[in-house]
Amino acid sequence: MIELKDLEAAQQIISGRVHRTQVTGSTYLGKQVGARLLFKLEMFQKTGSFKLRGVLNRMHHLTHEARKKGVISVSAGNHAQALAYAASLWGVPSTVVMPSSALKSKVEATKAYGAEVILTDGDLLETVLSVQKERDLTMVHPFDDLKIIAGAGTLGLEILEDVPEVDIVVTGIGGGGLISGVATAIKLKKPDTRVIGVEPLGAPGMSESLRLGRPVHLESVNTVADGLAAPFVGEHNLAHVQSYVDEVVLISDEEIIEAMALIMERCKLVAEPAAASTFAALLFGKVNVPPGSTVVCVLSGGNIDRERLKSLL
Repeated sequence: MIELKDLEAAQQIISGRVHRTQVTGSTYLGKQVGARLLFKLEMFQKTGSFKLRGVLNRMHHLTHEARKKGVISVSAGNHAQALAYAASLWGVPSTVVMPSSALKSKVEATKAYGAEVILTDGDLLETVLSVQKERDLTMVHPFDDLKIIAGAGTLGLEILEDVPEVDIVVTGIGGGGLISGVATAIKLKKPDTRVIGVEPLGAPGMSESLRLGRPVHLESVNTVADGLAAPFVGEHNLAHVQSYVDEVVLISDEEIIEAMALIMERCKLVAEPAAASTFAALLFGKVNVPPGSTVVCVLSGGNIDRERLKSLL
């Protein structure tokens, strides 16, 4: 389990290398959900999502030998871009295994940042472990890593600094790296604040893990929110969610798409489906929001290409 000192150390390490993203409100959308509604705008983070926070913290702690040999990971897109970008800052070779179904824009961006991309129709985890062993590379896990969790948790520290009166924080769950860090930061510094996690109905890995009391591997995932479509949950992530998250709710793809449209229409912001999931949970009444509450929804990224956007909206 990470501690407050780990979060504060990560904040020092990544300071100056990431953007301090803005928190902004929407009066209209707040009225729709009966709250003072604020958005943490991580779509304006470097590489387009929160992922860079954890990757920078993890890269900082690599040994000289590990940096020389290179790093590898697996990702549908956002972690891939963050790893490629961070590795380039240190001059470290990077390789990312991505599903063949990954958005073309995310694949191209990952290559542009300097990573070698391996596309596969097979099992992602088996592929990445095979390549890692063959090339003797260091795995930078997308979520099940304490350094990654601590880096993601800096987002929670920023929320508390900018909105100290926050009553509820809502964030999406893929593998669980973001919510693990954010929930730890919130609960260690302001334990009365509720932390709510959101998953798509087509990728309920954390919900199932909580129900069974152990990390699960889903046989398949099916959701428009590729950033929340991790087929498994990490041990570290489950432990942090069990300790610090108040509730995990499920939403449909249709609800996510409606939330995306409203955010775009009313706030002039392009939130990818994984990001819009947090507002969707409020919009469709999945979260109990007492009148007058201050709620922060984490808009975790904005990496979606034009073709995908047109097909959804």
